[in-house]
Amino acid sequence: MTTPIRVTGTYHHAHQNELPFGDKYPNAPGYKNKQADGPSRMAALAIRPHAPNLRERCMDTIKQIPMTADQVAETMDKSILSIRPRIAELAKLGKIEDTGQRRANESGKQATVWRAA
Repeated sequence: MTTPIRVTGTYHHAHQNELPFGDKYPNAPGYKNKQADGPSRMAALAIRPHAPNLRERCMDTIKQIPMTADQVAETMDKSILSIRPRIAELAKLGKIEDTGQRRANESGKQATVWRAA
């Protein structure tokens, strides 16, 4: 599945590979590296058992108040590296939507504020 990624004002399409367990992205974690033992695939395999619960918890958090992925991670006391992909999955599933607002994240960059759809 190709997911558009905005890079410096233009959109690039990153191919999202799917794990061989029946569930397809975005219902299950995807990965972008085609190597069978690549780090992206290994990370997707490692998070696979936890992703549904994390997605549900992210959704519950965003239902309370619109926030950025970084704010969701902080509220849940989880690594942003495990939360950002769950936010992308929820957006792809149409369960959350962009509010049009932006807030600075920890790196100082502007981040999307998400709300329940």
